[in-house]
Amino acid sequence: METEESEKEGPDVAELLEDERKRGQDLLSRLKYLQADLENYRKRADREVRDASDAAVRGLVLKLLVVLDELSLAVKHSGPERKGDLGEGLSMVIGNLEAALASVGVERIECVGKPFDPSIHEAAEKVEGGSAEADIVVEELRPGYTFRGQALRPSMVKVELGKGIRPEEEADE
Repeated sequence: METEESEKEGPDVAELLEDERKRGQDLLSRLKYLQADLENYRKRADREVRDASDAAVRGLVLKLLVVLDELSLAVKHSGPERKGDLGEGLSMVIGNLEAALASVGVERIECVGKPFDPSIHEAAEKVEGGSAEADIVVEELRPGYTFRGQALRPSMVKVELGKGIRPEEEADE
């Protein structure tokens, strides 16, 4: 009789073992999904913090660029009698400000002699040109800057139109 009872218990134990194995697999699978969700959350939170930080830096940099422009204009338009120590001091301040901006990823856009690119240039004036190439930047009126590779403020430029193109004709188009 004992053999009959052990045979009855045997399949029940095997079923219980199989049920527990399935339950363990299910818990392991759920744990893996939760781990992946947590990792995705961490990445998203890091990205959001970085984006918020970049936005704050952008706002501050834009305000500092106005100060840099005004200091540069002060040096440019000061008479020869004022160019002594004051001009030298202002030039040092400009250099320090440019270095500080560069340290956070701000770079000046080089534009004179380059083709006009509306994503980084703002055309303030168009002039007739003698060259065959169209839309070449001939003068920078206000410097432009990029922040970590993206345009922060476009350069305000004077653009030379190619041969045969007159500013009036382009305005009509």
